[in-house]
Amino acid sequence: MKPAEIEALSFDIIEKEAGEHGFPEDQWKIVRRMIHTSADFEYLTTVRFHDDAVAAGVEAIRKGRNVVTDTNMARAGIRKSAVLRFGGSLECLINDPTVAHAARDSGCTRAMAAVDAAIPMMREGLYVIGNAPTALLRLMDLIKSGKAAPALVVGLPVGFVNAAESKALLVDMDIPFITNKGRKGGSNVAASVVNALILMASAEE
Repeated sequence: MKPAEIEALSFDIIEKEAGEHGFPEDQWKIVRRMIHTSADFEYLTTVRFHDDAVAAGVEAIRKGRNVVTDTNMARAGIRKSAVLRFGGSLECLINDPTVAHAARDSGCTRAMAAVDAAIPMMREGLYVIGNAPTALLRLMDLIKSGKAAPALVVGLPVGFVNAAESKALLVDMDIPFITNKGRKGGSNVAASVVNALILMASAEE
């Protein structure tokens, strides 16, 4: 089978096994791709969307805003050519030497320092977190203080320490977000969310 055929068959299987899910069409396109990436149907019950999340993400991509990620793995999984075609850039600062120095000097994690360094480039764009709860916590603090203003936060950190807690705090914020309840997440799942948004943005051209 060709890759497109495998993907189409996978989506057919997901549709049949998911049954009546209750998501609006635009949100379902995202959840379906998250399940496709992870083979985990638990996302049917754990994904959370801000009401404006999908529209905000699609608009930011179509306007050529930047997509910033917390890991190079998430960055590698996102359709870079489509982001560039719209005029945006795809960035990850986790390995930037200045970020490493800032983290060492301040005693914070590199993920937190990378959020600080990305403040100018994330404005009206997407900040995508698939690994570090500390990045999500720092990002929320910067948003609350008015220092950072992304159009959409994709908050899907994974792990046992502060992953579920940071996402619970994100759900309580009145900003466009896509996240989930619990410990699950990951860079691959976060990338799948952005790719679904990119496909919707491309379909609207």
